[in-house]
Amino acid sequence: MLRISVPAEAASDPYGHAARTHAREIMAAAAGFSFAVYRETRLSLREFEAARMRTAQINGCMICQDFRAARDAEITFSVGGETPERLVTANGPAPDEAFYAAVENWQDSGLFSPRERLAIAFAERFGTDPKGLAADEDFWTGMHEAFSDGEIVDLAHCVAAWVGLGRVAHVLGFDTVCLATNPSGRESA
Repeated sequence: MLRISVPAEAASDPYGHAARTHAREIMAAAAGFSFAVYRETRLSLREFEAARMRTAQINGCMICQDFRAARDAEITFSVGGETPERLVTANGPAPDEAFYAAVENWQDSGLFSPRERLAIAFAERFGTDPKGLAADEDFWTGMHEAFSDGEIVDLAHCVAAWVGLGRVAHVLGFDTVCLATNPSGRESA
């Protein structure tokens, strides 16, 4: 259910309506942050999508759960028909649907590499127990064995964008628009 008033002519794109009419500077900054995450990350596409999907599940954002970077990022982040020079989609092979289906129960799945498992665990704990994550020395030892400091900072900012912006979309009801009938209305955190 939408939590702000959206005129009937904008009902198929409540996020766009909000971006054009409310807190425009903040919404533009949020869009810039999201774009930077998809453009500048050096994580593999599978690591990126594993952490993103776990965050989407925790947030409850239906748009984010439906989003697939390999399928949707180019159209989402194209401006005036111009595709960005760089996107996460260039960072290795795309996950298949079995991968996405396994993310929720990742501890029981053999589909994920050690780095993908750490990315999912990081996203899960960032979204549900940030204090515990920050204090878990054993976890950080494993992170530093698998990821460089730059990759850890990259992952942390990706997850921060998804947690914050995905929760905005879900809480304000922007994710209640049927994406099957409005593929151009896709917004991603």
